[in-house]
Amino acid sequence: MADFSAFSPLALTQTLPFLPLAQGTIDYEVDRRGEEGLIDTLLADPATRVMLVNHGLIAVPKGQGAKVDFDSAKIRPAIVPGTYVRDDVRGGTGIVAIFLGTDRTESAAGTHYVALDITRATQSVPDDAHIGADHAFDGTNGSPVARAAEIFDWVDLRGFAPHASARDAGLATSAITVGIWHDRQRFCPCCGSPVRPALGGWAQRCTGPSDGNRILFPRIEPAVITLIVDGNNRVLLQHNTAWRNNLYSASAGFVEAGENLEHAARREAKEETGITLGEVKYLGSQPWPFPSSLMMAFKARALSTEISVDHQETGDARWFTHDEFTNAMITGKIEVPGKATIARYMIEEWYGQPLS
Repeated sequence: MADFSAFSPLALTQTLPFLPLAQGTIDYEVDRRGEEGLIDTLLADPATRVMLVNHGLIAVPKGQGAKVDFDSAKIRPAIVPGTYVRDDVRGGTGIVAIFLGTDRTESAAGTHYVALDITRATQSVPDDAHIGADHAFDGTNGSPVARAAEIFDWVDLRGFAPHASARDAGLATSAITVGIWHDRQRFCPCCGSPVRPALGGWAQRCTGPSDGNRILFPRIEPAVITLIVDGNNRVLLQHNTAWRNNLYSASAGFVEAGENLEHAARREAKEETGITLGEVKYLGSQPWPFPSSLMMAFKARALSTEISVDHQETGDARWFTHDEFTNAMITGKIEVPGKATIARYMIEEWYGQPLS
């Protein structure tokens, strides 16, 4: 039985110092987004660098896709000069251009970044996290966009971000998040008219004059994720039925209409594990563009320890001491969350050291 009068295990908890999808060193230059002809101007500028995204994947130089399987490998995005793709963007092929901002750091001061989401210009979806679809383009011209499938590898953000620099991880996260939104929302949700990109790709404008040509912005789905500990500093980890193999992670779920974040954390924990939460402490947040979530992390102290799972959404939940967790991880009884997830860093904060 947990000692609920003991020193709170949350007392010395600190906010998470690093999250792979919450990085970035770029000046968004929001004030430029409404500039007439912005994308064309940027693509004509020799200081502009262009990244490509496709169906939620980012282009990397050929051969670098395989590096996602190596712990210490570095991966960079494939960069294309703006002048190489200017005609493709002008051609009205369904390519969505997104002005990501300008690098103000001393080493690359004044470098502009633009992402091109080429999802609508492709005929098929890449069939693996780092293998391009060989016939995604018809190959009738020699531009990098037309030949993207054959000259680049394509990687998932979860594989890319842990191996990338802070700048590149931030750029990729923004590009993929906004690109997915454009691909999924092709019509005005208010009147049903087609939409077109606006404000440097960060918005859409409804083409229906009866709707006032309204401006539409991406909608983000807030979600909470909570690492639960008891009075003896045991951690509660769970395996959800939709997860692969023996993956164990923290309690998580979407925020419902009309509730605050703390209420959502307590509700999800009760629904999934039967545990009642007391003190709740904020740890940090990061975007999770799969497709459009913002994950807000908490650490919470359990007021009860008896587990009761529904066996529908949650298949299993267990308390772990540090030694039990170490043994379960080493022997393969449990699999820990991936390096791009906020859950991994929450567990590491409790564990006191990086997970191998």
